[in-house]
Amino acid sequence: MPSTPPPRPRVLYVTDLAYPARGRRYGDEDIALTSRLREDFDLALCHPLDAASLMDGFDAVVVRNSGPVLGYQEEYDAFRERAIRTGARVYNQLSGRADMAGKQYLLDLSAAGFPVIPTVDRVEDLHRLPRTDHYVVKPKRGADSIGLEIVPAERLPALADGSVLVQPCVEFSYEVSFYFVDHDFQYALHAPDTEQRWRLEPYEPTPADLEFAQRFVDWNGIDHGVQRVDACRAPDGELLLVELEDLNPYLSLEALDDARRDAFVAALTASLRRFVRT
Repeated sequence: MPSTPPPRPRVLYVTDLAYPARGRRYGDEDIALTSRLREDFDLALCHPLDAASLMDGFDAVVVRNSGPVLGYQEEYDAFRERAIRTGARVYNQLSGRADMAGKQYLLDLSAAGFPVIPTVDRVEDLHRLPRTDHYVVKPKRGADSIGLEIVPAERLPALADGSVLVQPCVEFSYEVSFYFVDHDFQYALHAPDTEQRWRLEPYEPTPADLEFAQRFVDWNGIDHGVQRVDACRAPDGELLLVELEDLNPYLSLEALDDARRDAFVAALTASLRRFVRT
């Protein structure tokens, strides 16, 4: 008698298809990506507010374009607590040290001498920042530029109370993002026009660029998941980290050609297969 094929892994894919992201179409990306993943997994989509109540019936929970957690912090905390308590497999792994845990990592990396935009959070540390006419102030728990302000230097003493990050306004040539599955580089995109940061084009990184991005992925230590390293090219040519997105990075798959998109889907599929066998 022919052998019965093993059951396909069951995946709960968490997304907010209707989230109104500026310059991005969350729903389109997730519909296209799940249509490919269904070839290898039994897959169901759910809103982030429903994830905690549905997750028990699946082999893995994939958190994708679920929107800023600020909009549902209590529910997200309950989801994390339940996942950790029950041992649920969540992809990305919940051990991330970067945006998944807030913005404290920018302070830690800056203090440790990593190539990061200089960052402080208190008045007594403002002297550590380069002097400039304007500074960026953003909440430590912020996301998607929510709460971000650009302010003159004289306002900083009243704002730097430990609850916000303060950075100099950096004049940069362009922004570039590096996309990884697990610890493996997949592709890079950049925004050649600084006024249109979501009009992305393929970017061919140099060995030095890849070494820069890999350093942050290795520091974060996520073995299973998708990460995006966002950087800017400073006037002296150095890359500086802007953000390490390790919770639900938008992938901008529409900016890729078919070959690169197929390669990414293959890498993600292989990663998920390894993850559900862990």
